[in-house]
Amino acid sequence: MTASGGRGTLTWELVGVHKYALGAGEALRGVDGAVWVLVLDGDVRLAADASGAEALHAGDAFHVDARTAYRLTALTRAELAVGRLLAVPPLPSPLVAREFADRHRGIAELVRICPLDPACGQSLFAASYGGLIQAAMLQSLDEDERDRQGPDPQIVALMSVLDAHPGRPWTVEGMARVAHLSRSSLGERFRRALGRTPAQVLREVRMRHARALLATTDRPVEQVAFAVGYGSAAAFSRAFSAYHGTPPQVWRSDAGGAQRGESGAARQGHEGAEQHGRADTAVVDHGAADGRARGDGHLEGRHLQGQR
Repeated sequence: MTASGGRGTLTWELVGVHKYALGAGEALRGVDGAVWVLVLDGDVRLAADASGAEALHAGDAFHVDARTAYRLTALTRAELAVGRLLAVPPLPSPLVAREFADRHRGIAELVRICPLDPACGQSLFAASYGGLIQAAMLQSLDEDERDRQGPDPQIVALMSVLDAHPGRPWTVEGMARVAHLSRSSLGERFRRALGRTPAQVLREVRMRHARALLATTDRPVEQVAFAVGYGSAAAFSRAFSAYHGTPPQVWRSDAGGAQRGESGAARQGHEGAEQHGRADTAVVDHGAADGRARGDGHLEGRHLQGQR
């Protein structure tokens, strides 16, 4: 089966896929040549001459070619799907794909419920197995390479625009145009770079600006709503309450109280130092710092509660 991609036309010829159960400390034996392995359950240790040793966990997959000497040992009770390959293109060996089962759920489920018996012969179904697995492994390799290259420049640029203009009437289509991407590509880039959708990230940006305006200005809630892109105070209050667990007016009151408590603690520390003399300054300052920590903890707890 051939599959084409950025690395040229490649061919994986998969003979069969079998399941193996290993006890803790047991090594995989009797499988020679090039293989592809998916860890269905448990934890294993892959030791290869070319790359040293590393632990693999349920959902991870790897490939080794026929020239790579390796040893696979179960760290816990483990279940493996092992596919034997006849023809393998020149690829890194070993080639490890972390979280393969999460990235390619359909293929992993196919391998789990329908192992390939060599007795089936080279039917269309059997021949397609190798191409599916190969394409998924190459996609995982490409994704890992992009991750190693650092932040996605188009997403970084878009995030800068969102942060500078949270009040614009943004849509996903509008964000995609700014990033010069299709809507589907934008969603995939956000998922890969940030683990969230564009709409979720936009909401986080707007909520961050809203908190800053509520805490540092006396603007009415309606003005804050318009400044961060909401058409009415009611819509903003609903969104803010859903995100933080408390309405913006209450959040502002709590934030102001915490800031006043922090200032009061600092004043008490200063007065105590004057009354007790220079020798007690460190003790009083320590008390003031504790007051500030309590105030900060109140604010942080409120924010985390809203996120939940």
